[in-house]
Amino acid sequence: MAEPWEKEMNVHSQSSNLTTPKSPAPQEFTDATAAVDRLIELYAIASEFLCQEFSKALHGDVPARRIRAYYPEIRITTTSFCQVDSRLSFGHVSEPGTHVATITRPKLFRNYLEQQIGLLLENHDVPVRIAVSATPMPVHFAVANDPDITVPQEGAADFTLRDKFDVPDLSTTNDDIVNGTYTVEHGDAGPLAPFSAQRVDYSLARLTHYTATDPGHFQNHVLFTNYQFYVSEFENYARRMLSDPESGYTSFVSTGNAEITTADGDLPVPAQLPQMPSYHLKRADGKGITLVNIGVGPSNAKTATDHVAVLRPHAWIMVGHCAGLRNSQSLGDFVLAHAYLREDGVLDADIPAWVPIPALAEIQIALEQAVAAETKLEGYDLKRVMRTGTVASFDNRNWELRDQSGPVQRLSQSRAIALDMESATIAANGFRFRVPYGTLLCISDKPLHGELKLPGMASDFYKTQVSRHLMIGIRAMESLAEMPLERLHSRKLRSFDETAFL
Repeated sequence: MAEPWEKEMNVHSQSSNLTTPKSPAPQEFTDATAAVDRLIELYAIASEFLCQEFSKALHGDVPARRIRAYYPEIRITTTSFCQVDSRLSFGHVSEPGTHVATITRPKLFRNYLEQQIGLLLENHDVPVRIAVSATPMPVHFAVANDPDITVPQEGAADFTLRDKFDVPDLSTTNDDIVNGTYTVEHGDAGPLAPFSAQRVDYSLARLTHYTATDPGHFQNHVLFTNYQFYVSEFENYARRMLSDPESGYTSFVSTGNAEITTADGDLPVPAQLPQMPSYHLKRADGKGITLVNIGVGPSNAKTATDHVAVLRPHAWIMVGHCAGLRNSQSLGDFVLAHAYLREDGVLDADIPAWVPIPALAEIQIALEQAVAAETKLEGYDLKRVMRTGTVASFDNRNWELRDQSGPVQRLSQSRAIALDMESATIAANGFRFRVPYGTLLCISDKPLHGELKLPGMASDFYKTQVSRHLMIGIRAMESLAEMPLERLHSRKLRSFDETAFL
């Protein structure tokens, strides 16, 4: 008896109003590498078909019938509650049944897919089925693979785009799976991965737009900052690493995909910076470090993390500036967030403010050890330059200009020790997307104590600490890169009914 998706595919292929590419029949695999090879083959058939047909249409050869191609999919069916290693937070389905995920850009995600499929095969001892899905591939995302083709605005072409090609569909581009609001109807397959193919494609396109670098350059460990100073420091560090053949780093990528492999390589100065410039110190295994300057504000923080999340990074950490709230703090001191007071507002519809955002031990230890290594201070002496506690994130950068009685009272009651505009957003989105997160901030002003962020107020000590700050974040990331993935991805980030894929 044919499965529902097979029935739909047969209807599509027999329709007189539809032209689709010929693809291999569904096949079961017990080898992860072979399974990903088939995903790559199916994706290439679909995307190349759409690119060819769309290019012909733009040059006047408008198709008589609708042109359609489909994403490939991974499907697994289990019949028992398998006994897996209880320490693992991923790599297995939660209950018997069929689970499925549509896949895009399998070449880009090869390492991730091989790892996740390999764990499924190992933990369930049943094959995975690779086939063409019933989800159409929007032409916008297909042509993103060909730099010579762009989709014109509605009405700019000689034909109505939506009459001939599929366009993005919000019903398969939303975050209902990761938000925990996805409902599986009786008899339907459950989700295997946290994002659908269209949702991933959407974010890959946004990342290219916002960061001016290709998503393929992003590394597994991401530092977010809100201060341009860190960019030059990051480039300096990258050049030092490229001069050391033992460092393990292979290249450095700047805005516009400019890439150097030697310490003295030239990087062009961009005529205009993108909204969120990104820089990538790469390793061959992807365990390098990416730095994203998200600018100021929780909206930017949400935008960046919404899209970076589809790359399934192993960790992200905020290293930015903040306001110190305690008189005992000094400019240049560090703040290691153990909790977050969320008054940023941008994620309330996705993850309510009543949801606690826990500190992750693996990240906290890595950051504290990195501070100790960089400052040469240990134990009780470390308190001279670092405080741990609650960080508050507001959505109003100029909160000081309003009546302070309300905000200051809430800050005091929460025991907050620092305030910024991005950290709680980044941590909350890390929790929401199951990406290990952390925050280490550097105090740049103390508004409650008359030390405002004004020119000339920064002491030499503060300037020295800012230089150290990035190195602390880098040290922490390099430490996390050595940690086994199953240890880093904590079970506290997983809900009752989780997808098997990270």
